[in-house]
Amino acid sequence: MRRDRLLPCLCIMVLALAGCHTSPTIPPPPSDPKLPAETKAQKAQSAADVHTRLAQHYIDIGNLQGALEKVKIAVSDDPTYVPAQTVMAYIYERINDLPNSEIHYRRAVELQPDKGDTNNNLGQFLCREGKVQESLPYFAKAVADPFYQTPDVALTNQGVCQLQINDRVNAETSFREAVKRNPNNATALLQITNLLYLNQRYFDASAFLQRFDALGQATPDSLKLGYEIESRLGNMEAAQNYTKRLLSQFPDSEQAQALNQTVRP
Repeated sequence: MRRDRLLPCLCIMVLALAGCHTSPTIPPPPSDPKLPAETKAQKAQSAADVHTRLAQHYIDIGNLQGALEKVKIAVSDDPTYVPAQTVMAYIYERINDLPNSEIHYRRAVELQPDKGDTNNNLGQFLCREGKVQESLPYFAKAVADPFYQTPDVALTNQGVCQLQINDRVNAETSFREAVKRNPNNATALLQITNLLYLNQRYFDASAFLQRFDALGQATPDSLKLGYEIESRLGNMEAAQNYTKRLLSQFPDSEQAQALNQTVRP
């Protein structure tokens, strides 16, 4: 589940006068007739932005109650400010208030119906709630946004969601497109590796796992999967190498314990 982060904190500078020295009065700068005055709507959005950033800060330090209080102020300042709607949806989901979470994810899409991140966020939420068929059009809209910087993330989420309904054919298409757009998308590489393994296409699975391995992001799942794939291919030296790495890097993992039992004579 990919969510866009806001700036984590605000810096407040306090200026103090030293001693009894009196500073000269500095007149305000002359107004520039070329610069329009800030509108009421702009002021509302600025206030909403400040409170949304504060809410994000509270999330970062684990204070969800404080975050919710701040983001409620942000939404009150400007109900059309999409980052506030998104942060509120996220907080409600974290505290398991799913009806309110869905309301705000949907509100963000209503405000920015063609934006990649808002559509991907709602698609992810619906998928997590088991509403797979309803989620898929939102992933498609996210990918269709020409200004969306991470369409591979939406494609990966789409593939994961398609696997929930055992649609392996379309899931593979989604993962391949994600990797095509971003060859370093580790999640997509590992997902397609596992899918090819399940489909008994071990040679192709091995090739994708090597691409994943080259990223240096090994996990207990990826190493155990490597063992399983190479074993099916009869490459016992490669399989043993995955075993050694798993037992060395993640000795306390469930995967290591399971594999240790499997290979124990």
